[in-house]
Amino acid sequence: MSNELKLERPLVVFDIESTGIMPQRDRIVELAVLKIYPDGRTQNTVRRLNPEMPIPPGATAIHGITDDDVKDCPVFSIIAEKLYNYIDNCDLCGYNITGFDIPMLEAEFKRAGFEFKVDNRKVIDVYNIFCKLYPRTLSAAYEFFCGKPLEGAHGAAADTAATFEVLLGQFAKHPELPRDAAGLAEFSDLLGADAVDRTRRFKWSGDEVIVNFGKNAGRTLRELAANDPGFLRWIVRSDFSDEVKNIANDALMGKFPVRKNVQNEQQAQP
Repeated sequence: MSNELKLERPLVVFDIESTGIMPQRDRIVELAVLKIYPDGRTQNTVRRLNPEMPIPPGATAIHGITDDDVKDCPVFSIIAEKLYNYIDNCDLCGYNITGFDIPMLEAEFKRAGFEFKVDNRKVIDVYNIFCKLYPRTLSAAYEFFCGKPLEGAHGAAADTAATFEVLLGQFAKHPELPRDAAGLAEFSDLLGADAVDRTRRFKWSGDEVIVNFGKNAGRTLRELAANDPGFLRWIVRSDFSDEVKNIANDALMGKFPVRKNVQNEQQAQP
């Protein structure tokens, strides 16, 4: 497996599934570790964990793990010391681990009384490698989909014409793409189902709306309205989109967004 990989010490490739994406409030529910030794040996382990909190439906929809699946599993603090020693003196690898998995693991170790640091480790983020190998500029897309360099890049007229050519080139290379505007709009939407507003200032965490920026990131809109309304008033007065301001203003008046599936369930109740 690793005959082309030159290692001076073991490499730990790992992935985390969790209750959400906020390290300070969410918890790990599954941890997979692939340990690759310099001599080519490998060890593969997967462990499910009891997060000591309900797993939001939105998280279960992503990884398929329910409260019942982990109710009899150990909590992270039980395995923390063994895991800490197992990955000690190892370099790290994963997909988008710098943005998610490492902060989540650091937070879990801290709660268990261990100081987990990456300062003395090599960190290989395969997602970042992917982004560097396949840049997402219009010029790069034009050359890939249209087979020729883009002349006059960054001129408005050239860029708009090139963008449409790229779309046609995407049709040619990917016949599975929808051809109608609604289908293309849905396919091209990177906000994801957890976005509450177009700027992602608020997002869903399970059935609750949380703040997705600044010092209050991870706090629920409902809790802020009750305990820190000044923050929401600041949003209303500041340079945010009307959509974001309306969400904050509604929360100040006790009105909160309701997810469609939750609303439908409530309407179905007698």
